[in-house]
Parts: sequence; C-alpha cells; structure tokens
Amino acid sequence: MNMYDQTADTGGDRASQLFKAAERARHGGQTHRALALLVAARSTAGDNAPLRARAELQRGLLLSSDGPVADAHQTLLLAAESLGSHDVEGAEQALAAAAEAAWAAGDLTAYLQTLERPAGRTADETPPAERPEGSDAAAAPWGAFRAGMRHIVLLDFARAAQELEPLLAAAARTQQPDALLYAGRAALVLGDIAAARRLLGRALAAAGAQGVSGPTARILEFLAYAELRAGFHHQARAHAEEGLRAARRLGQRNIGAQHHALLALVFSLVGADSATEHHAKAALSVARPHGLLQVSTMAEWARARADLGHGRAEQAATRLAPLLRPGPRRGHFGLWMLAVPCLVEATVLAGLDEDVTDMVDLYAEWAALGADPQATAQLTRLRALTAREEDCDTLYQRALAEHEAADGQFEHARTLLSYGMWLRRRRRPLEARRQLRAALVGFERCGALLWEKRTRSELRAAGDSAAGDDVSALGRLTPQQQRVAGLVASGATNREVAARLSLSPRTVDHHLRNIFSQLGVRSRVELALLMNGDRTERRGGGGENA
Repeated sequence: MNMYDQTADTGGDRASQLFKAAERARHGGQTHRALALLVAARSTAGDNAPLRARAELQRGLLLSSDGPVADAHQTLLLAAESLGSHDVEGAEQALAAAAEAAWAAGDLTAYLQTLERPAGRTADETPPAERPEGSDAAAAPWGAFRAGMRHIVLLDFARAAQELEPLLAAAARTQQPDALLYAGRAALVLGDIAAARRLLGRALAAAGAQGVSGPTARILEFLAYAELRAGFHHQARAHAEEGLRAARRLGQRNIGAQHHALLALVFSLVGADSATEHHAKAALSVARPHGLLQVSTMAEWARARADLGHGRAEQAATRLAPLLRPGPRRGHFGLWMLAVPCLVEATVLAGLDEDVTDMVDLYAEWAALGADPQATAQLTRLRALTAREEDCDTLYQRALAEHEAADGQFEHARTLLSYGMWLRRRRRPLEARRQLRAALVGFERCGALLWEKRTRSELRAAGDSAAGDDVSALGRLTPQQQRVAGLVASGATNREVAARLSLSPRTVDHHLRNIFSQLGVRSRVELALLMNGDRTERRGGGGENA
C-alpha cells in the first residue's frame, strides 16, 4: 500500500493526512510504515510548527516502544521543547515518555533531569501556559507521578507518598486506564503490592471495556511484575504471556522484551531451564541493541535465580556480583536492592571468601526507608546467613516473626528453607524438618516447583521418609496421567494417545487439562520441556543447562 494514501493535494492537508495515517499505523503495530509516514509528514509540513512537533512526538513514541531508547529519549525531549509553547498536554506526554525511555535505559541522571524539566519554554524563554488550578490528578496523572518519582529517586519515600497521595485518591473515582496505570505504579513503588494489583487489574479491565489497546501490554507488564513480587507466580505468568501477545500485535518489541524477562523470572522458579533460557535469550536479543538495561538486568537475574534454585550457588554469585557492585557491568538502579538477597545467599552457600557485609549494610539502609514491606524480614535473614554462630538461631526466628507481618509467601518460604538447612547442619533434625515442611507448603502454594525440589532434598537429608518418595514433576501425576503426559510430550495428538491407551479423545483431553493444572504448564511444548528436564534429572543430570 502506498504511504501517501488518503492524502490531499495541498501541502498542509497532505501533511495532516500523512500524520493521521502514521498514527493509525502506530496503533496498528506497523512501526516501520508509521516512521516512514512521519518522515513524509514532516517534509511536507512546511512552516506548520505544531504539526512538525506532533510528528516528532509520535516518532519518539515509536522509538520508545520499538527502537533504541536513548534515541527515543533525545527525540522526545526535542518534541517536548517544541510543544511547550502551545501544547502543554503534548509537552507533558513527551516528557513522560522521555522519562520512561531514560528509566528503561537505566540512565539515572537523565531520568532525574527529565522529571525536573518543565514542559517546554516559549521562544522568549517565558514559562508556557500551565494547567488550570484544581486540575484533577485523574485527568492529568503525570504531574503527581513525576513529583512522587523524583522523591523516590532521591530516596525520600515519606515525601514521595505525600506527592503520590492525590493520584491514589483520584484512582478511586476514575475509570481512565492511563490514570489507573499511573496509580498502580505509584502503589508499586511505595511497596503496597496488594493495592498495586487491584489498581492495575482495574486498569486492564477499563482498557478492555473501552476498547483501548495501546496501553494493554504496558498494564500487563506492571501487573505481572506486581504478582511476581507478591509470590503469585501462576498469575504473573498468565499476565506476562498475555502481555507478550499484546506487544507482538502492536509491534512493541521493547515491551515484549520486558515480558520475556518477566517470564524468565517466573520459569526460573519452576525449574524449567529450557524455558528460562529461551525467554532470557529472547529478552536480551532486543535489550542489547536497544539499550534496555532494565530488561537485560532482569534476564540475568532470572538466570542467577535458576542457578541458585538448582544449588549452583557459585555460578549464581558469579552472575550477580557484576550486576550489583559498582563497575561498567552494573545493572539497573531500580533492581539493585531486589537482587541483593540472592547475591548474599549465593555467596554464603558457595563458601566464597568475598565479604558481603557491605551489601547487607546497603540493604539495611534500603529496608529502613520502608519502601518494601518484605525487606525487613529479608534483611534479618541476610543477617542470620552472615552472623556469628551463636546469633543465627535468634535471627532466623526473628525473621520468621517479621514475615508474619508482611505479604510475600515465596520469601517467607525461602527463610523457612534457609533456617531448616541451618538446623540440619547443626544436627537438629526434628526442628529442621518442622521448618522444611512449612517451607515446602509455601513453595507449593506459590508454584515454585524448583524450590519445592530443593526443599524435598533437604527433607530427605533431615531424615523425613515421606520426602523420599518420587518427588519429580511426574510424581505429582497418577499412573494414567503419567502415561498420557509421556505420549503427549513425545509429540502424539489426543486421538493418537486415545488409540494407544484405549481411551476416548474426550477422556484424554480431561486428563491433559488436569496434567497442565497440576504441573503449572500451559502448552504441550512446556509439558515436553518440563518432562524432558525431569528425565534428565532422573538420569543424574541437572537439566539442559547443567
């Protein structure tokens, strides 16, 4: 189709029509066509400065969703400057997107400078017209979010909460997807994960009800992340997979890479090494050329968590240390503290000589800010891991008491596991089994199959005979389900399975749905990956990447 379709002969009309065609192409996921149309619109706009500025804004938005984010950041700053003299709303949209691009790139200085930048200047350097006083935070959410995030970056969470409160209050009386998305993100950075999940769920529902597809993948990204933080891994996976499909439809490869990274984190807990590596590689294939430091940090963190779950502590520490310590390979500033517990645990379990007390002290400063309700208990667990022998017991018990006051079943189960391992190594098997059984229940509830296996191994070592049964993924299935799963994993169709086992196709379908539910898989491919990994472990291997 010719890019100049539906255009008029006059220059102004032609530029306007080209611009509208570019907007349609962008919303339809046709990134390259949209960029070409915008170039044509700018070349024919003449001295129509407002149209040229809007075209530059659209180009920046396209680059931010499917291009190098550093380029997107600069393009959007120029658009904000051009729009500031006559279009405050457009300038704010450009600055909001520029800030997002700086965040994705992990450029802390650029992010803070963008947050502090006014919405453009007029030609004579006077401030542009401001929004009317009393503007509702739901109608203009970026203002409140920008003020709050500035204080988050400056680590003043009390002031950030004050700045973000109008946005959270306005969310109660709006059904605007953008406002609900900003409110959900505000709750997320303030550590109220339950509120974040509610608000982001409402944002998703509102977008669907209004037929607004543009922000869907972005909403799903933050919703999946909130569920991951809360320990609801099955829900996180479902929403990340949905978000990945939405990003593909809309041509938003950068957001798609974020969903791949989230899925790598989910699968790192399940023990499906092939799926973890598949999603990590897919994320990095976009993150590296487009400069998405947040995505690449999450992908490497997922690999390290898989290593830690498999007991490959030294390998996990080797992956994480460059991401968290100062240096050219340091990861995204927004993820440093979240990954510290993994680094400390991996270093201690590997018996490395490296001193991690500096990381524990840094994490203590973070926990004291009150931004993460789970941080206090995790800090106490880290202190137990690094404390003198005589202090460990008390610290572990304190950490467990602190977990009771905060949500987060996965981290609670990790502390139970760590305490149980410590008790077993001190020849206190009865107490160890009590903690390990509780850890097993926690990991089962949140679907962390890999950590279940590790806990069962510790239980067997602690003398729990029940844990000596078949604890592989196949051990969850009945004999008939195992036969069905084996045939499906080998590539057989439902009808072929029915013929082999003398069952009806309907019965096979019923078995398969139960198998998917019990193993936490969503497709025949994932079932094959999980079962092939299970067989590898039974032969004495550690999975595909061992």
